[in-house]
Amino acid sequence: MKVMAVGVFDLLHAGHLHYLEQAKSLGNHLTVVVAHDDTVRIRKHEPVTNHDLRRRMVEGLKPVDEAIIGNSPNVSIFEILPVVNPDIIALGYDQEHAEDSIRIKLAELGFDEITVTRVEGLTDDLDGTRKIIARILELARNND
Repeated sequence: MKVMAVGVFDLLHAGHLHYLEQAKSLGNHLTVVVAHDDTVRIRKHEPVTNHDLRRRMVEGLKPVDEAIIGNSPNVSIFEILPVVNPDIIALGYDQEHAEDSIRIKLAELGFDEITVTRVEGLTDDLDGTRKIIARILELARNND
């Protein structure tokens, strides 16, 4: 079974590793789609590291078999499906994707055989990039 996971993966942390470990446990091959820099800028923030470096870092993680850079924001994420050819799409616990709307769109596009699964989150306090940045800023303010 081929699994596809998607994300920004800016400032790699334990929450990312946990997500990818859980995604890999759903099949025997994990392809990770790392968000294009322009997509990150539009949907989240200015990326700290560029997509080439983020892809390289993600691909170096043990659960990952392959990492690719996603489409630019003017191209649908669904257009990458023929390239990856997943059986399962694994969503992170905090990703703002609605599983039902993804399933509907997959069916509309003829990919209704792909399963969409949301994995569990990590219970640590610093399981997200924004939480890590907030903690660093807090520590910096306290040291001033």
